[in-house]
Amino acid sequence: MLKAEWRKYELKFLETAITSRSQMEVKETFFVRVWDDSAPEISGFGECALFRGLSAEDNANYERLLSETCRHPEIMPEVSSIRFGLETALADLRNGGKQIISDTPFTHGERNITINGLIWMGDKSTMQRRIEEKLAKGFRCIKLKIGGINFEEELELLHFIRSSFSPEALELRLDANGAFSHGNALERLKRLSDFSIHSIEQPIRQGQAEKMTQICESSPIPIALDEELIGFRSDKDKRLMLDSIRPQFIILKPALCGGFREAEKWIAEAEKRAIGWWATSALESNVGLNAIAQWVSTYNLSMPQGLGTGALYANNVTSPLRQEKDYIRFEPTARFENLAGIFQQTAK
Repeated sequence: MLKAEWRKYELKFLETAITSRSQMEVKETFFVRVWDDSAPEISGFGECALFRGLSAEDNANYERLLSETCRHPEIMPEVSSIRFGLETALADLRNGGKQIISDTPFTHGERNITINGLIWMGDKSTMQRRIEEKLAKGFRCIKLKIGGINFEEELELLHFIRSSFSPEALELRLDANGAFSHGNALERLKRLSDFSIHSIEQPIRQGQAEKMTQICESSPIPIALDEELIGFRSDKDKRLMLDSIRPQFIILKPALCGGFREAEKWIAEAEKRAIGWWATSALESNVGLNAIAQWVSTYNLSMPQGLGTGALYANNVTSPLRQEKDYIRFEPTARFENLAGIFQQTAK
């Protein structure tokens, strides 16, 4: 018989993480362990990566829902982040508790995944320092979070980058996290387009389908939908949204968009419409990040993925993932070394 338990864990950022929505010093997450009572020495681990203020299931009942899921782990829940964690843990258990979610060349250590370098918001000098650090490491694609400082200063940062790196040498992605208004979005997008931007995520806040459609039709920069994918339950609604807004890209965060199975549906519908996609982290620990990396390695990837978040935390779980230059690789002999200690703690 399947058994499961969960533990709450607080991830601590090395530096304050700033977006146009919020500032974070810590991020709460929840680990889940699954085992069969006929072989209790083998466990599968997953991460129920609730994102406060963003996940559709962020409410006072979350921990109760998590406990109910652990009483019946054979029943896949509807709750996006819990489904993501349970899918991961069950896959790990099926593969012998060796942190293998998907059997691919990546998990055999034979293939790497190229990633973008993420530049968090900060004041201009801090952001410039972070940009220089990523470029020195050899990143050929960087993503800047914008909308948190003066727009003119953000343009100056982009000019700084393009003065040294051509579009052929360096791909530039932007993430506005909904920072623009419908009134100023197109004017700002026009000015940003001077710097040969690959794409910009979520220029206005989600839930404004008509306005987002207008922006996707008129923007000189390709638009990528991110938060816009949160909360969709039916396949019909997914199709209607993509047909209505017609973005150039969608960005998959499995913990936020329904788990891996639902993320695969998003990809299938996007590809039918020639809409590009890539996967990215929703600030999971290395447990969730490892799962996303393995899942996305089952696809034939054509562009950098947003999976370079493993080094954000001072107390991350050690994992088989290794980041080198502008890629991540999987170390087949490595394990989650400190998860057992977390599960020895008293349940919340």
